[in-house]
Amino acid sequence: MTAEPQDRVLSPEELEAALRAVGAERYHNLHPFHKLLHGGKLNRGQIQAWALNRYYYQSRIPAKDGVLLSRLPTPDLRRLWRSRLEDHDGFPGAEGGAPGTANGGIERWLRLATGVGLDRDYVESTAGILPATRFAVDAYVALVRDRSVLEGVASSLTEMFSPTIIAERVSGMLANYDFITQETLAYFAPRLTQAPRDVDFALAYVKQHARTAEQQRAAIAALTEKCNILWAQLDALHFAYVDPGYIPPGAFVPEGHVAKGGPR
Repeated sequence: MTAEPQDRVLSPEELEAALRAVGAERYHNLHPFHKLLHGGKLNRGQIQAWALNRYYYQSRIPAKDGVLLSRLPTPDLRRLWRSRLEDHDGFPGAEGGAPGTANGGIERWLRLATGVGLDRDYVESTAGILPATRFAVDAYVALVRDRSVLEGVASSLTEMFSPTIIAERVSGMLANYDFITQETLAYFAPRLTQAPRDVDFALAYVKQHARTAEQQRAAIAALTEKCNILWAQLDALHFAYVDPGYIPPGAFVPEGHVAKGGPR
């Protein structure tokens, strides 16, 4: 089944199939940069660039979820969505964290970034991220803020496809980079249970509330746009740090990097 719905109203099962078809065609596990990352073809500086830029995405997920939380109409829906904020922001004294720290997804990603050799303060500042990273991530927050609640929920359904990429990423990086450890990649283990839980709710919501052909098209388009946002981030990384290797002014420059036209 193609990712484009027909003019008729799809059954819930057909709608789910159309949503899954979006991921089969467009999810960023298919991007050449990820194939290089998982296949051991990147150097430490290129992995640092990935970790640094991906941090901005991780850091804005709670902002996106907070926006959507404020728009949900019932206490039951807000309670269900609230767990996403705790997953990423964490809370003081959370299991696995040092006393007084919030051991959520953002903290675990910072440990990943420092584990590959980046300075924590520099990562948190987001000063060195690519301009395209900022534009793409901010576009995701804007999508959830400005479009319907249905579209905002549907855009989160990239999590349907994340277990596959997590498995590829963890096994590939551990096998191919001697400076990567299981502890470095600790961010990903909780996502293997958190993401399916979140998908169960979001997919049920979309299947229940996308009742017209127009609503179904909007839900599929929102998921497509989210996939495009993820893909665009990797396009920028590939262009800046792999081929042709033009790093924009002000962006992170890996140690020993030779810029086009000579050393920078």
